[in-house]
Amino acid sequence: MIKNVIAGFWVCAVTLGSCYAAITWTVGKPQTEDKGTYEGLQYKKLPPVNIPIIAENAVQGYVIANLVFTADAKTLREISVPPEAFIQDEVFRHVYADDTLDFRKLSRYNVNGMIGSVREKVNKRLGAEIVKEILIENFNFVDKSAVRS
Repeated sequence: MIKNVIAGFWVCAVTLGSCYAAITWTVGKPQTEDKGTYEGLQYKKLPPVNIPIIAENAVQGYVIANLVFTADAKTLREISVPPEAFIQDEVFRHVYADDTLDFRKLSRYNVNGMIGSVREKVNKRLGAEIVKEILIENFNFVDKSAVRS
């Protein structure tokens, strides 16, 4: 019986000693810095933008643009207004009002200038550098005669 009581005290002493050692060992250890998680850029695909091309007081056809934009994933979650609508609006305004875009006299179009201007205007309207890059997936002109009604 005495052996059992001594064994019980021994188990209690070892348990208390190991708990004390574990607590003092973690307290004395320097804390590691939380660097946070890098979430990176997030790609978001926009729905197609259909822009009517008007010349000679009639619709001549439509420009169909499929775009993708990149933005910081954390920033996209934090902002209250989604930038998709602003990008679509700026692309529509830019192409619709551009006099150099004439499909009757085809020439090279300054796509880099258009995308840079759209990105700059969208970020200005949003009040921060949210949209990092705008990518063109598809940019086509469809003649009015090719459109099914």
